[in-house]
Amino acid sequence: MKTVMKLFVVLGLVALLVSAVAVPCFAAEGEETAAENSETQEQTEDNAISGKAMAAAVAVGLAAAAGALGMGIAIAKSVEGIARQPEAEGKIRTLLMLGLVFIETAIIYALIIAILVIFVL
Repeated sequence: MKTVMKLFVVLGLVALLVSAVAVPCFAAEGEETAAENSETQEQTEDNAISGKAMAAAVAVGLAAAAGALGMGIAIAKSVEGIARQPEAEGKIRTLLMLGLVFIETAIIYALIIAILVIFVL
């Protein structure tokens, strides 16, 4: 359990570091474009679309990874609980399914937001 949490923290820090490095690179590219004024309008729109697609992919990927980790932990704990108290299997299974539904709902919300970022913004 502690190893999984450490891995999750390390992956989060790596994602934060990558985004901290990537954002200034894209900003610097935009400043050069404005200063030189050599890109056409079509190329600028393509850059905006690709940026939206990357943002949507990162959002859905992080939500899916966190949701999968949460689901795995929840399932493991419920199996341990059923193994300890087999007579409480019905209640544990019901609460497990309810928890999994809430976790999956959060992932679906991330997908909806990603779709909105791509098509509306």
